[in-house]
Amino acid sequence: MADWNRGQNSSAVEQMLDAENKRMADSLTTKVTRLKSLALDIDRDAEDQNTYVDGMDSDFMSVTGLLTGSVKRFSTMTRSGRDNRKLLCYVSAGLIGIFFLLYCLLFRART
Repeated sequence: MADWNRGQNSSAVEQMLDAENKRMADSLTTKVTRLKSLALDIDRDAEDQNTYVDGMDSDFMSVTGLLTGSVKRFSTMTRSGRDNRKLLCYVSAGLIGIFFLLYCLLFRART
C-alpha cells in the first residue's frame, strides 16, 4: 500500500512539475516574442536613421557645391576693378546692418 501511495505522490508531483514547466515555457514564449518585436523596432529605427543621414549627406554635398560657387564668384568680384570693391563694401555693410537690425528686433520681441 505504501508503494501505491508513493506512486500516486510521484504522479501528483510530476503533474505539478509538468504544469510549472508549461507555465514557465509560456512565460518564456511571451518574453521572446516581446524581445523579437523590440529587435524589429530597433532595426526599423536604425534603417530610418541611416536613410535620414544619407539624405543629410547629399544635402550637405549640394550646399558645399553652392558655397564653393559663391566663394569663387566673391573672389572674382574682389579681384576685379575698384568699382566692384566699392560695391562689395556697400553690400557687406548693408548685410551687417540688416543682421544687426534683425537682432535688435528679435531681442526686443523676446523681452
